[in-house]
Amino acid sequence: MAAAPGLTRVLTRYADGRSELSLDPDLRVFVADLVRPYGLPLREDLLAEGVGHAYEELAAGLLTEALGPDEPADVLIQAFDSPDVRPGAPTSLALSRSCAGTPTALALCDQGTAGAFAALRAALAYQRTGVARRAVVVLAEQTALHHRPPEPVALPDRHCAVVLVCETLPGEELTVRQESGVMVGSAESVAEEVRRQAKALGEEAAVLLAAGLEVPGLDAVRVPAGQPFTGLWSALADRLPDWRAERRPVLLADFDPRLGVLSTLTLRAGPPS
Repeated sequence: MAAAPGLTRVLTRYADGRSELSLDPDLRVFVADLVRPYGLPLREDLLAEGVGHAYEELAAGLLTEALGPDEPADVLIQAFDSPDVRPGAPTSLALSRSCAGTPTALALCDQGTAGAFAALRAALAYQRTGVARRAVVVLAEQTALHHRPPEPVALPDRHCAVVLVCETLPGEELTVRQESGVMVGSAESVAEEVRRQAKALGEEAAVLLAAGLEVPGLDAVRVPAGQPFTGLWSALADRLPDWRAERRPVLLADFDPRLGVLSTLTLRAGPPS
């Protein structure tokens, strides 16, 4: 059976406390420069206290756990929504040094919760074009926002990183879809599309819904609130081994109402090894 891009490993890690970089005086300078054109005030209390976590510290050890020294990565894509506390540094490049090989390193942000799915789409595109045999996606969020946003935003309860490893697997079907516009114009149309994709996978499908996504009448696992960017993927890391053992197809779904984007991932396992 032909091999296709698949999701071979999903690992997650939470962290407490802070990084010493949260006390770096350059952090205040960097954030102040970013928000000055928009007239947004700094959170001087958080900057003085030293709150927040560096994404390199969160994810580097997890990458080492996910990939052995004889498993080089060809592409590494870091995606995040809440900003890092490492001022101005390209964290994706730093993380690429925690992988075997010399992966092309990219970063993706400012796409809300849709960013994680967009990063996976990019990783799969690299694989399908033959550029990458093994692609790695790193998702991260930390609890501190060092300025006051113009409107309320959801921040995580804990620092968290997730690593997803994409490799070719015989017979596996991994599909990521993102829809915007008329189709996701209402909660009812979003729910209907999720139900349609779940039905296409069959009665045995395992469905995992992000916090805040309501799909009445669908038997699904609901992710608790508290980790807006990584929560869905941490839940997948916990449950995917059992779902794979049971040979169940999997559907993940998330809707970002601010952007009006419905993102889904479907996974059909290949034949037993």
